[in-house]
Amino acid sequence: MQASREYFQVNSFEQFCINYCNEKLQQFFNERILKELMMSQYTCIYLIEAKSSGIFDLLDEESKLPTPKPDHFTMEVHNRNKNHFRLSLPRKSKLKIHRDVRDEEGFLIRHFAGAVCYHTNQFIDKNNDALHASLESLIQDSKNQLLKKLFENIQTSSGKLNFISVGSKFRSQLVILMQKLKATGTSFVRCIKPNVKMVDHLFEGAQILSQLECSGMTSVLDLMQQGYPSRTQFSDLYNMYKQYLPPDLARLDPRLFCKALFKALGLDDKDFKFGLTKVFFRPGKFAEFDQIMKSDPENLAILVKKVKLKNKILWRQGQIIKLQKTVRMWRDVRKFRPKFKMITKVKGSQEQLERMEKIANMLKKDKEKALKTVRDIEQAMEGFIAKIRMDQGMQDLQKELEKQKSREEEERLRKIKVRQQMLEQERRDRELALRLASEDQNEVEDVVVPPLQRIQAK
Repeated sequence: MQASREYFQVNSFEQFCINYCNEKLQQFFNERILKELMMSQYTCIYLIEAKSSGIFDLLDEESKLPTPKPDHFTMEVHNRNKNHFRLSLPRKSKLKIHRDVRDEEGFLIRHFAGAVCYHTNQFIDKNNDALHASLESLIQDSKNQLLKKLFENIQTSSGKLNFISVGSKFRSQLVILMQKLKATGTSFVRCIKPNVKMVDHLFEGAQILSQLECSGMTSVLDLMQQGYPSRTQFSDLYNMYKQYLPPDLARLDPRLFCKALFKALGLDDKDFKFGLTKVFFRPGKFAEFDQIMKSDPENLAILVKKVKLKNKILWRQGQIIKLQKTVRMWRDVRKFRPKFKMITKVKGSQEQLERMEKIANMLKKDKEKALKTVRDIEQAMEGFIAKIRMDQGMQDLQKELEKQKSREEEERLRKIKVRQQMLEQERRDRELALRLASEDQNEVEDVVVPPLQRIQAK
């Protein structure tokens, strides 16, 4: 990384481009480390590279005018971005030498590392990268091959409206740089200016602390101290020890094994946290695990032997049984609760039925008729309860019948499969017998009988 900012008593276009690059690099640092600071960083970059109102675009517009003037460019920057809190007038600077600069001679930008006042009297000249026509012809006619080679790919413009500025080139090159940084692994090196006098062996504590605070380093340290900056995959740690594991432990998932291993090593629970796929370590605690990774195989085997998961496995087994029991109970309660409530309500009416029977016995007139009504109600209640239980019994019988049919179908398919295997075996046996018979027949035909020799009498 670059230093936090570059500033002198007089800052021109070079310092402006360098500090713009520092802003982009700091934004990249914030994206990787401190995402909450990105919005504050983006406002300054937007001031510099915004379309039509950004400083680079306003500078290119001014350069294309017939008579470009630095003071007109400076006032355009102030007028187009008058409400931007990152932009201010030079007279508002804390340095006395900058307060003497007039409004049309420069502007002040509050970068992430501090405010810088820029003098704009040479911005237009330094932004123009076009070669003069006479100089271009001299270079092309030069006899020096090195000089011609240096300028052979230089594109010259035929007018101000299509010239290529230094600022646009710088922005395009910086975009390519940021793309390369984002596509690769990045390590950050923070450069700190020890003093403002630019001399050796002089360290100004307040100046260094200010740079660290402005560059976000103190926030990074606070985040690292409170968080878990080091991390690694469960699978990486598991593969490191897998060859030393007994078969029973090797079947476990990497996350469970890492938990048991950390417990066996005696690591404090506050020094690490488990995520979904990674384990996170507090600052400095990953070094302890790094020593384990680099230790000898005998030491690794000893550490792995400390991993005892018998109680953990038994506890999980008990929890699974408890979970199954709870789910089955919930399922049965949900299934039978409506019928149980209905039967309970019907049986709760027995007390009313008994009071009705007592009142009917006390009647002198129509006593038999009233008792008959009570008995009919009682029979209806019993029949209703029996029907509910019968419906449940019917459902159970239907389920049992379906299971029986399923078993019979499985048995039928099994017999068909066995029959097919037997037929296939018989076919193979026949083919083998035919092939052996054919080979025997060929051997008989290949036998050549030698001709008989006549024995001549002596």
